[in-house]
Amino acid sequence: MPEARLRNCRILVAEDEYLLAEEMREGLEDSGALVLGPAATVEQALHLIAAEAKIDAAVLDVNLRNKEIYPAVDALVERGVPTVLTTGYGPSEIPERFRHVPRCEKPVNMKLVRRAIGQALGS
Repeated sequence: MPEARLRNCRILVAEDEYLLAEEMREGLEDSGALVLGPAATVEQALHLIAAEAKIDAAVLDVNLRNKEIYPAVDALVERGVPTVLTTGYGPSEIPERFRHVPRCEKPVNMKLVRRAIGQALGS
């Protein structure tokens, strides 16, 4: 089961909606993950990426306080960190260079988010 891969994984979460960020944190921690963040801004996400020596995976909202998360995605891809995007945007609104990144559409379902992260970790 892909979700079993989350145990003891350090997962960066970037989400600016407080209740959703808490739901993600709790859902990931319930799967045994250690959550980094949640970051509510692109700047906070970039700071965590720079500060953390080990990040096993990331789940990032595409739009944080009206700023796109893509600089953080670039930094994670450069480090080889498996990433999942959460978004209300359709596939055509995601830049071409990130269309291969797994997406979970909002409103998010934590079971699907955990599965997508687990699958990303397994690839």
